[in-house]
Amino acid sequence: MTVSFDKIRIDKWLYYARFFKNRKSANDMISKGRLYINDMNMRKSSNMVKIGDILIFPKADYLRLIEVKFLPENRKSAVIAKTFYNDLDPPMPKGLNDKIINAQRERGSGRPTKKQRRETDKLKNFI
Repeated sequence: MTVSFDKIRIDKWLYYARFFKNRKSANDMISKGRLYINDMNMRKSSNMVKIGDILIFPKADYLRLIEVKFLPENRKSAVIAKTFYNDLDPPMPKGLNDKIINAQRERGSGRPTKKQRRETDKLKNFI
């Protein structure tokens, strides 16, 4: 017998989708006001989520942008849990962060010229 849900508690969904190891971790993140559902700040774990909602929350060093695709009845394997959501902005692979260009000047090279400052500003705005 399967029960179809049209809404589920947000802490349960985050736990079922395997973003957190337990519901308490999800509750702590939500109570600190770090979760946004459809651009609205949520501070209660009892808030409901439905299919099509967009979730924004920090996880590890990344800001996750997730669209809810499925409302599960219980926690499944990690492979199946990936089908519960659509990752709208997947995090960069590890090691790629090291390759990002950092606009820094060598120590003792003096003040930058106006041309060098414009180039640095272009680089900062590009990234």
